[in-house]
Amino acid sequence: MENPKVGDKIADIDTPSMIVDLDLMEGNIKKLMDKLLPTGLDIRPHLKTTKSAILAKKLAKAGARGGCVTKVSEAEVIAAAGFDDLHITCPIVGPAKVKRLVELFRKYRRVRIVVDSEVGAAAINDALEKAGIEEPILTLIDLDVGLHRTGVKPGLPAMNLIKFVGGLKQLKIIGVQGYEGHLQHLHDFNDRKTQCLESMRILTSTAESFRLAGFNIDVVTTGGTGTAEFCASVPGVTELQPGSFIFMDTDYRNAVGTFYSNSLTILSTVVSKQGPRAVTIDAGLKSLTTDSGMAECSDSRYKYNEFGDEQGSLMWEEGTPDLAVGDRVEIIPSHIDPTINLHDLYYAYRGEVIEEIWPVDSRGKVQ
Repeated sequence: MENPKVGDKIADIDTPSMIVDLDLMEGNIKKLMDKLLPTGLDIRPHLKTTKSAILAKKLAKAGARGGCVTKVSEAEVIAAAGFDDLHITCPIVGPAKVKRLVELFRKYRRVRIVVDSEVGAAAINDALEKAGIEEPILTLIDLDVGLHRTGVKPGLPAMNLIKFVGGLKQLKIIGVQGYEGHLQHLHDFNDRKTQCLESMRILTSTAESFRLAGFNIDVVTTGGTGTAEFCASVPGVTELQPGSFIFMDTDYRNAVGTFYSNSLTILSTVVSKQGPRAVTIDAGLKSLTTDSGMAECSDSRYKYNEFGDEQGSLMWEEGTPDLAVGDRVEIIPSHIDPTINLHDLYYAYRGEVIEEIWPVDSRGKVQ
């Protein structure tokens, strides 16, 4: 079978395939921009969700300013694909990564980084200096605001680190980053808001202490899909990093509601009948991740479960219409980011016809 092309019907493509409802996706982008652009803050969407330069450009056209990636390898691919205004949100540590960063920065000077240790900062500084690159790389201090994943601890450790980085010729301090990732999926609105505002207090008070110590802190970047609206209300925050809003998943929907639509699904085919109310479909662990629980059928009457690497199962209660071999179903991912990383292409459709096809540029780029 030849590869699907623009103009083909979604109903005719092979499965499992990753499909995007353009009307819903564009609605999600508009909702976020309408909500956050009036705050005056910069919106720098996290591209670890989409892993796509084309979608980064669409977001920029809608009002975003640059994008975030997690790893150097992601930045390499997204920049090479034509979108180089990138903020790398994870500390870059180890000779191999630092060497790649130097080569990336040699080509793309709009790349920003974060540091959370003297060891990491010194290694980057030394490598840039040895490479003969005179222009310093824009650098933010990564601060732990409660996630305890990366980031220097607030208070004296943070102050000691910024003083050390401030003495490095090749790193130019422009701000501070703090990501409250542990709060993104809290179901209770008030609990999520209260804890987020405490994380923002830690972040903005640290930024102010840096300024009082004589450091230039223009950027205070933070936030995700589950907290961006709270972060935006805090004086001192300058930039927001939501990512999953563009497609959503069941985990975010269960936490924050249905303001944003599930615009991405995995199209699948019923390949076997396994009982009066049970079928096997061709989307298993290699098409859908389960770290955030099971994916869901877009028709909630059918309950999805993984059935190994290549297959999944759908079961339903008596009285629900039967599914037959050959039927097509759409499955909503439970965790959008790692699910996208399993696929090569997006098939974006409108009115059941493929309108655009986008590569997953940085698929598998985890280094």
